[in-house]
Amino acid sequence: MKPFRYILSAILLLTLAIGLQAQTDAEHVRLTNLPHIYINTFTGRPVTSKTTTVLARMWYVDEQDNVAFYDSLEIRVRGNSTATLPKRPYRLKFQNKVKLLGKGFANAKKWTLLANHGDKTLLRNALTSQMGRFAGLPFNPAAKFVDLTLNNQYQGNYQLSDQVEVRPHRVDIAQQDYPLEDDSNITGGYLLEADGFADFTTQPQGPQQSPTGFYTPMRHVPVRIHCPDDDEIYPSQYSYIRQAVNDFELRLFSPSFTDPLTGYRPLVDSVTLANWYICTEVSANVDGFFSTYFYKERNDPRLRWGPLWDYDIAYNNDNRTDRGGTSNTERQLMKDHGYGANGNGCRQWFEQMWRDPWFARLVNRRYQELVSSGLEDFLYQQLDSLVTLIDQSQQLNYQRWGINTRALRERVLYSTYSRYIADLRTFIGRHTAWLTTAFASQQPDDPTPDDDQQPGFAADPHTFYTITNAGTGTCLDVDMATSQLCANHRQALSHSQQWRLVTLQNGLHLLVNRATGQAVSDPSPAGSTATTNTGATLLLAPADSGDVRQLWRIVAQTGQRYNLVSRWSHHAANLNGGNAADGTRVLSYTSDNRDTSSNNRLWHIQATGTDAETSLDAPSMDYALAYDPQRQHLHFGADDVQRLTFRVTLYDAGGRPVATFRASDGCSLSALPPGLYIVSWTADGRHESVKLKK
Repeated sequence: MKPFRYILSAILLLTLAIGLQAQTDAEHVRLTNLPHIYINTFTGRPVTSKTTTVLARMWYVDEQDNVAFYDSLEIRVRGNSTATLPKRPYRLKFQNKVKLLGKGFANAKKWTLLANHGDKTLLRNALTSQMGRFAGLPFNPAAKFVDLTLNNQYQGNYQLSDQVEVRPHRVDIAQQDYPLEDDSNITGGYLLEADGFADFTTQPQGPQQSPTGFYTPMRHVPVRIHCPDDDEIYPSQYSYIRQAVNDFELRLFSPSFTDPLTGYRPLVDSVTLANWYICTEVSANVDGFFSTYFYKERNDPRLRWGPLWDYDIAYNNDNRTDRGGTSNTERQLMKDHGYGANGNGCRQWFEQMWRDPWFARLVNRRYQELVSSGLEDFLYQQLDSLVTLIDQSQQLNYQRWGINTRALRERVLYSTYSRYIADLRTFIGRHTAWLTTAFASQQPDDPTPDDDQQPGFAADPHTFYTITNAGTGTCLDVDMATSQLCANHRQALSHSQQWRLVTLQNGLHLLVNRATGQAVSDPSPAGSTATTNTGATLLLAPADSGDVRQLWRIVAQTGQRYNLVSRWSHHAANLNGGNAADGTRVLSYTSDNRDTSSNNRLWHIQATGTDAETSLDAPSMDYALAYDPQRQHLHFGADDVQRLTFRVTLYDAGGRPVATFRASDGCSLSALPPGLYIVSWTADGRHESVKLKK
């Protein structure tokens, strides 16, 4: 009878739990148009510590009044200065991954509840995240405004947001192996923070006996390692990322720091650098260099910047007067007046970058692009939308907390919410207008050519182009046997004479061949200058926007003619001797004042078709990829193998190219070790890739 009694007891307990849950669900309702979060700690224990977590239950009431119940999670206080305020921010950790923000957002255990108590608009963090999306930053913390009740007491309006961590839909970069294997690739990804609070240890700790941060050698910048996690980082990973950041700083402060090859530029991603920096200045975030997130991807030497985080005292919301004798940031650059200098942040890095004419031009050009794209109007629209969204909630919030008392660093105090919004709108308008002049005034006086400022070609990303020499009328083509660039007479159906011009955010281009899927690369030796004539023949290589040898400026000249100028060597693509014979090589050659007149260096660019077009005269071929394990031979099969003229690239599991061959020739894998490989090719305008296990 005992088993029966146990089963009956379990059923009764389950029935009771279901009944209690139904009852409590009915008690949890929204108070405004926003979702409502109810959290009750076990035994009603208060949540007051950053280090001690408290077990709790949570009910989430969504916009349709559906109630989701979470029976066990951990909650603690988060933040630094804000952690001591009466309206505290919190960090939540669930037992299992949850999608609190729905489809298309993170599935994760860790979440934040931002109180925004020092920001009377409650909107500065959310507005900045939207600006990051507008500027093109790849990772911007998602957010949803909610009302929060903790232990049966209404706490006010909160911002439910992503935890900044390496994870899909958050900082979505390569995740390191754990546990680490002997053959693990430890070049990425890493999530780092120039952390003015130095909230890390430089002594070995945890199971892997590694520190969780370090100080850089020249400017003593405190760098915290967020990923790999504190309890997972290995000594080899710590040593690798510390050396990578130190190398960047050593180059940045070296005598040759402005050199495009030996200076710091090869170690930074200019796109995220410019976008992150401009968002920091537009928002006038005085803490922008005190707490700065940056990261490193796998197999990429460059540091990338973002995500944007912690903007509650930005947009002229800090009353401290140690920035040029004024607390008003309306007419100030944060690189001059923000916090994070003298070893408590990374402001010194950006002060040094501004001494590089390349960086000054990069920022000015990118800011002009963003302004022309409607940055100011976008910020106004987002602000108006957010104000409407939280209107009911902010009214309840300020019934709880009061609107005209200083909570943190507020520079101005008003008696109405609308006055705070008006103040923020006024600052955005005046500050964005002032930045146009401020950035322009930082431009160097020297006439040094700038790769990112030259006029370019407006390429359609879905169009293929022919590139025809202005003197001979022959087309830029590929010698399939050698992967070298040549010029041949026009063949209307030849995909090897068709090019996709991939425009990057820095105004440069990849020139990608339709037949091979590979990009034009400049093999000139390091140290080449515009007037150093090496005469190297241009090649094709696996397309990689991070490879400076593959970056090209398309410089407009008269008569709808263009120069193709290498970002690597500063040379122009030149038809050897102006020879009209088929197979004439295309060289990396001198670029000087003859660029405007020498037909050898001038090219016409004409659209020939789009991705969606398939020529009726050139129907797609039926072919198949096959691997013979006995002969260890990879090959394609077709009715007419010789028609398979496209190039094929074989990559190892780490993404490194290990073989390139013409499809009709096949490839022997006998010299390659066993393992997983990726076979990649482009044919008939379609890119294909297949996994292969040897």
